Amino acid sequence: LVQFIFLRIACSCFFILLFILFSYRLSSTRSISFSIFVNGQMKTEFSLIHLNFSPRVQYISGIFYCLNCRFAYYYVAIGSAVLILSTIQVWTFLTSATRQTARIRQKFFFAVLHQEMAWFDTTQIGTLNTRLTDDINSIHEGIGDKICIFVQFFATFLTGIIIGFVHGWKLTLVILSVSPLLAASAAVWSMRLASLTVKELSAYAKAGAVAEEILTAIRTVVAFNGQKKAQARYDANLENARSIGVKKSITTNTSLGLSQFLIFGSYALAFWYGTKLTVEERENYDIGRVLIVFFSVLLGTFSLGQASPNLESVANARGAAYEVYKIINKPRLIDSSDKEGYKPERLIGEIEFKNIHFSYPSRPDIRILSGLSLKVQTGKTIALVGSSGCGKSTTIQLLQRFYDPVQGEITLDGRDIRTLNVRWLRENIGIVSQEPVLFATTIAENIRYGREDISDVEIEQAAKEANAFDFVSRLPDKFNTLVGERGAQLSGGQKQRIAIARALARNPKILLLDEATSALDTQSESIVQTALDKARAGHTTIVIAHRLSTIRNADIIAGFEKGALVEQGTHNELMAQKGVYYSLVMQQTEDEDYEEADLNEIGQQNLTEHGSFEKLGIIEKGSVHKRTKKLPAVPYSRILALNKPEWWYILFGVTAAAISGGVYPAFAVIFGKIIGVSSELYSELIETKRIYRTFSPALTGFMFGKSGEILTMRLRSFSFRALLQQEIGWYDDNKNAVGVLLTRLATDASQVKGATGSRLGLLTMTVCTLLTAIIIAFVYGWQLTLLILACIPFIIATNAVRISSVSGHASKDQKALEEAGRISTEAVENIRTVASLTREEAFFEKYNASLNGPYRDSLKKAPLYGFTYGIAQCANYFINAAVFRFGAWLIAHCYTNFENVFIVFSSVIFAAMNVGQSTSLAPDFGKAKISAQRIFQLLDQKPLIDSYSEEGEKLSHFDGNIEFRDIHFVYPNRPEVQVLQGLNVKVNKGQTLALVGSSGCGKSTSIQLLERFYDPVAGQVLADGFDTKSLHLPWLRSKLGIVSQEPILFDCSIAENIQYGDNSRVVSQEEVVEAAKAANIHTFIENLPEKYNTRVGDKGAQLSGGQKQRIAIARALVRKPAVLLLDEATSALDTESEKIVQKALDDARQGRTCIVIAHRLTTVQNADIIAVIQNGKVVEQGTHSQLFAKEGHYYELVNAQVSH
Repeated sequence: LVQFIFLRIACSCFFILLFILFSYRLSSTRSISFSIFVNGQMKTEFSLIHLNFSPRVQYISGIFYCLNCRFAYYYVAIGSAVLILSTIQVWTFLTSATRQTARIRQKFFFAVLHQEMAWFDTTQIGTLNTRLTDDINSIHEGIGDKICIFVQFFATFLTGIIIGFVHGWKLTLVILSVSPLLAASAAVWSMRLASLTVKELSAYAKAGAVAEEILTAIRTVVAFNGQKKAQARYDANLENARSIGVKKSITTNTSLGLSQFLIFGSYALAFWYGTKLTVEERENYDIGRVLIVFFSVLLGTFSLGQASPNLESVANARGAAYEVYKIINKPRLIDSSDKEGYKPERLIGEIEFKNIHFSYPSRPDIRILSGLSLKVQTGKTIALVGSSGCGKSTTIQLLQRFYDPVQGEITLDGRDIRTLNVRWLRENIGIVSQEPVLFATTIAENIRYGREDISDVEIEQAAKEANAFDFVSRLPDKFNTLVGERGAQLSGGQKQRIAIARALARNPKILLLDEATSALDTQSESIVQTALDKARAGHTTIVIAHRLSTIRNADIIAGFEKGALVEQGTHNELMAQKGVYYSLVMQQTEDEDYEEADLNEIGQQNLTEHGSFEKLGIIEKGSVHKRTKKLPAVPYSRILALNKPEWWYILFGVTAAAISGGVYPAFAVIFGKIIGVSSELYSELIETKRIYRTFSPALTGFMFGKSGEILTMRLRSFSFRALLQQEIGWYDDNKNAVGVLLTRLATDASQVKGATGSRLGLLTMTVCTLLTAIIIAFVYGWQLTLLILACIPFIIATNAVRISSVSGHASKDQKALEEAGRISTEAVENIRTVASLTREEAFFEKYNASLNGPYRDSLKKAPLYGFTYGIAQCANYFINAAVFRFGAWLIAHCYTNFENVFIVFSSVIFAAMNVGQSTSLAPDFGKAKISAQRIFQLLDQKPLIDSYSEEGEKLSHFDGNIEFRDIHFVYPNRPEVQVLQGLNVKVNKGQTLALVGSSGCGKSTSIQLLERFYDPVAGQVLADGFDTKSLHLPWLRSKLGIVSQEPILFDCSIAENIQYGDNSRVVSQEEVVEAAKAANIHTFIENLPEKYNTRVGDKGAQLSGGQKQRIAIARALVRKPAVLLLDEATSALDTESEKIVQKALDDARQGRTCIVIAHRLTTVQNADIIAVIQNGKVVEQGTHSQLFAKEGHYYELVNAQVSH
């Protein structure tokens, strides 16, 4: 399969090339192959040109002068042709590779977007971003200029062999007698390298998946001091990749050493047999003919050696293509892009579930639905109720065809939904999920995702219906306000309302509400619930709600238990039956009786909500620290300094490279004197050279390869650590979105590798070759050497221009790739929301648009790359022309002799071969420079709040007294919007403080300040009287246990997720079970086949919202914190679970300080202190009875909730 894919890519490269040539009218299709072939052949012809006159020009200086001049002109002509043809070959291949890579990216992203949900359940989503960046970059490297340079060198090899056969077939056959061994060695090497490449890319993809999971949940990670554990997980995958990379280096360089051994062995054999032929067949072979054959085959085989680094890129591309095309070609079981399927002209909206049995593909042994049969009539509202995890949300997912049932069918207007067009079906369904997902764009665009053709007026109307218009209108940018990644700049309630507006904007025939108002405060819920009641009039609606007061007016209420429908009817009917629904209602009613008894009939009053964005004050310029983004200059020595622990690898590598680099120019002296030296002696010298050329490249490659792999791992590891070290405010910047950071992690370190490792060995060898050649040239002809040295600045300048142009474009390309990475990560992470909104095409278009810039730039810069490469290639020929022309003049005026000219010329030729090979790597050095700058910019960046800092005081005893003293706060990326202005509240040891108020008033912000996710602009957060800024940060966080409104679990086992609560020690299984029991999740876990070893999936996708919440509570409890922070900790629970968990939390609060945020005021009425926050400050505080007696803000909130 790998070979098939590689051939597919290679063939498409040439076929697309034909289309490029036609479209750009550059040349005929034959001209490209001809340009590559002749470019190689011209290089080989040098041996034929200068050896033809070697036996006779030493006698007649006049004839030699004329011949030398003529050959100088040949070099000028050849150099001009090389300039043109090299430009064309690189230009066309880069153009071809750019188009192919763009197409592969598009096909890959398209294939990922349209996979069925079952595939995402069993795939590490984090690996996909690595495939989109690292793997496809490897493919581009393998099908771009690297493959055309490989073909060029291979054409040189073939041409050299052909010339050898023409001028001496016997000798050529002897030299090529080792070819079968060479071919076998290359075949084994290629297969082994491809296999290792696949494993290496897989290891890096797994590391990328870990990075995505950690960075997406960075608040959870730092809250639980999980940075070291995250670093260990990431480094474990990097270590695996490094180990495989070292094996690749050993494989490659052992093969190279063996090849050199065989090649130079054939040279020794050639001179022995050549001597024999000059003696036995003088009429057919003389020394000149022997040298022609030798040099032709020598140059050919040398070119084959030069092709190896480029062939390595091709092999890497082959390995990367295997994984990429495996996804592209994967059949999609439920494909929203499929045009097939029936599209009814009219949708009535009658839904029926017939004997549905279902298990998630990732857990086929756990039956979620068992024989569910349920009918929903058109225009009616049905409410699904039951304990958490009983299959309610699964039912909704089946209706959207995220999955297909194992048995049974779901019909819409009497037709099986599997026969309907998937996109059409989802377009007619509007959904608001329990955990709403917003995208990193404006509020208006988020609502527009509900319906593409919606007008601005309709957007405003939808916002009004969702009770979002008022808070949006108070924002500085109103509907053009950016909401941040996953809506991070909005409170939970604000996000929920935007999601509701998005669903209402769709005006769907079928409306699905999965806990649509769970994150809203009472006041907002009442208003939004009224809007939803109005919106679902005439529409078929399925509602899931734990707060049963919101669904008592439903046409049908369906009670679920263990995946089956056990009862259905109206509220009154089910209350009379006294079954599942009755039990749930009674449990919930008991909690509300106290407030109902205390309240008289008082009309509901409208409260004004002040969102987190409200412009309550303007912060002075400069009060929020801005950090510069200019890339720093990074000397090459600083990169190498990171390799200091491997100095002895580098030392041995430099030594071996120096020896290897000096061998060819040193033997140029022997080439010059070959006529006067016996061939037997030369054979012995070749044997000596064979030993050097066998072990030197192998040793060089291994030493530099290993040090390079370690450096790459170290750079990735250091970069990841630097990311974990940054404060939360840094992540709020769109420039540091998770997708952007993942792209940097995937590409920067691997591109720096382009200037280290084996490439550093090649550079060292080239420098040594050049220095040795110059020394030899000075000894045998200082006049010619001065001429050559005068040409070197020209060569350096052309390569500097090339590197500079590559660096400039690399910087632009990287920014575009980061934006593309942000888009792809956002889409894939939130694929359920994207699919339910049928916005796969929208994200696909956004992704393509983000790549249009670099795509067009790549097409524009391809001619420049080709031209600079052509100049680098032709410079050698122009220098040769100058050497022959000036050499002829020196000989004619008796300043030197031909032998010395030839020695100087041979030295220059061998040096030029190595320099030419190095110049082909200029783009790699250019990209490496930009990547190194980005890496060191990150490593040098000092976080405002350092999670790794060892500074600060660790209190010997911590009681848990917390005080917020005159707190003023703005989010760093929104300095014009003041969130808190003068917040003052205090809670003593063992007390419970409840923060209440309208959604977005700053309650959750207060908890984030205590966790030191941010620092206040003014005021102090005190812990036991100490400013939290003066305390040891990891110690402070270790004393806090948090349960957030939207809990995030990691893709590991349930036990590991609970153990994550305390990363300072090994948490025993007994403690895990105890915490699970306290959180009312133990029984559920024990009923799973793998119990506590059950994997929860990406972000806990294999669990229901309530199950995730309870595991998050267990995670906080196992920490045994001094201060417990509960941010809507029971919001996702059904009534029965909430009651049990609330009791567990009440028990957990005993003896420790607790800060609670809750919209359901029944959960906080027993708090020691209740603080009502409005306009970013406390407007009243006291106990429940005290505040109730005041009949102020708290009284109004309670009244609104009970009335509702």
